[in-house]
Amino acid sequence: MNNATTFLLLVVAVAVEVMGAAAAPPISKISCGEVTTTLAPCFEYVLSGGKVPGNCCEGVRSLYKAANTAAYRRSVCNCLKSITGSASPAAVKNAKSLPGKCGVSLPFEITPAIDCNKVI
Repeated sequence: MNNATTFLLLVVAVAVEVMGAAAAPPISKISCGEVTTTLAPCFEYVLSGGKVPGNCCEGVRSLYKAANTAAYRRSVCNCLKSITGSASPAAVKNAKSLPGKCGVSLPFEITPAIDCNKVI
């Protein structure tokens, strides 16, 4: 499986997870499946650049709102760290730019080198 496919699958999984979290009882983390599912509309941009789709930003903002505790933010961080660990430098650069392009300020930078245990 190539990096683009892996990233896409992770984003799709995350998006599904986040959507299910709204109706589920409280949990201590957001799954990587939820993250990837929520961010699935962003895959094309992350892989190829260009214009960020509106539904991508909807997913970014939705995930940002769902990650409302340190534990949730660490879960999202760990997922994004894992995904970017196998992504191309161009894809990592595009992923890093997404929060700002979608009007969201993350408490961490999307990078394979982030220490997610320090995310508050």
